[in-house]
Amino acid sequence: MFETAEVGNRVDKVAYKREEAKLREKLLEAQKGLAASPLAVVILVGGVEGAGKTHTVNQLLEWLDARGIETHAMGEPSDEERDRPPMWRFWRLLPPTGRIGIFLGSWYTDPIVSRAFKKSSQAGFDQSLDRIVDFEEMLGHENVLVVKFWLHLGKDLMKKRFKKLEEDPLTSWRVTKQDWKYFRKYDKFREVAERALRRTSTGGAPWHIVEATDWRYRNLTVGKALVDSITKKLGDVAKAPKPERLPDRPKPPKVNLLRNLDYSMKIPEEKYGRRLEKLEGEMNRLTRRLYEKKRSMTIVFEGSDAAGKGGAIKRLRMGMDVRDTRVIAIAAPTEEERAHPYLWRFWGHLPRLGKITIYDRSWYGRVLVERIEGFCAKDDWQRAYAEINAFEEQLTGFGTILVKFWLAITPQEQLRRFKEREETPYKQYKITDEDWRNRAKWDAYEAAAVEMFEKTSTPGAPWTLVEAVDKNFARLKVVETVVKRLTRELE
Repeated sequence: MFETAEVGNRVDKVAYKREEAKLREKLLEAQKGLAASPLAVVILVGGVEGAGKTHTVNQLLEWLDARGIETHAMGEPSDEERDRPPMWRFWRLLPPTGRIGIFLGSWYTDPIVSRAFKKSSQAGFDQSLDRIVDFEEMLGHENVLVVKFWLHLGKDLMKKRFKKLEEDPLTSWRVTKQDWKYFRKYDKFREVAERALRRTSTGGAPWHIVEATDWRYRNLTVGKALVDSITKKLGDVAKAPKPERLPDRPKPPKVNLLRNLDYSMKIPEEKYGRRLEKLEGEMNRLTRRLYEKKRSMTIVFEGSDAAGKGGAIKRLRMGMDVRDTRVIAIAAPTEEERAHPYLWRFWGHLPRLGKITIYDRSWYGRVLVERIEGFCAKDDWQRAYAEINAFEEQLTGFGTILVKFWLAITPQEQLRRFKEREETPYKQYKITDEDWRNRAKWDAYEAAAVEMFEKTSTPGAPWTLVEAVDKNFARLKVVETVVKRLTRELE
């Protein structure tokens, strides 16, 4: 694969000066078009040590309008980054629409280095690459163009370049012990990198392998590939028909999980109080062990309007240390959130090791309210099931304890609670016109929920359906479920 990047391409000074002027104009024109589009661009600059990755990034920053670019040098993860799933550090840095993000080092670095030093198995390496392909495909669906450059040097030239840099007192600092360590593994790195590039060079995110022997040739090649990629994508976006965002109103099966629940389940007040107090004490003890066990916890609440999500969350928090717990109430996305891929706003709130995040509504909005109200295209919510499963697999694979609740009530109970809210002054803020509109689509929401359970209840992240007509029963079941899960995971 890399043989074509070892043929000795060069560009002389005169040709470089001539081509550079034309290229700069085209790059700025493409960037101007990007700023007015629904597209974002992610540029990955990788390759062997000594190939001029930093120089290349600096050159792009000189050619482009730096005000529309964010550059990220991805070194060793910080303590905050190590406390979360590996992709967290990259998700939070994705550029919004109209802008460019340049990554010097990327989500490829750790899988390649780990495999080169035999810290991961071949199967584990290939699994990491498959996840990367899925991630980049998802970015493409979300109008993020990924442009990937691999700067290559042959082994002999790499060694020669290191020695030359070391001999000059002004540049010797640029060659580190790690550089020589990697050089000694050159052949293995080459083998691993070739496998990675072959497996992840896709139609939507192909790799550009660039010969880095001559810096002029390298810079022009990178610049031309970048402008061609952005220009083509902008043209594709302009020609593509605007996706239809039509409401989808499915009908529920006559027999389904929600209709099979026993809504008559109740618990006496005195028994509820004693049991809840005991469970809260146990939960407090268990949650304090999260950091000791290097784990975190994410709890998701979904359910019908007025099903009691807020009350259940309050009871949960009473058994948790408030310093270690955050509740994230999910509403309509902000302008900033709409400018990023759908899952971006949820990645940002993931808890550190030892911490807990409770989502009051969540990423499942895409296959519920967004589907039913027509806030996204059909293709978007249909592919969301697989994207959500992949997201949750990353959480549980990292060690996050993920618990998902659906609080269920009957239409009759919802009507009673709505009327009670309207008639009680201190509860009136809880009822809106939107709640009544959503109630009119009860069957559609029920059908969407049932399909959601079927497609996203996995061994690592199962759904717990909670009969919530009796609030005490629902709250107790929620707390008991969390305690049982913590006990199984931590003891």
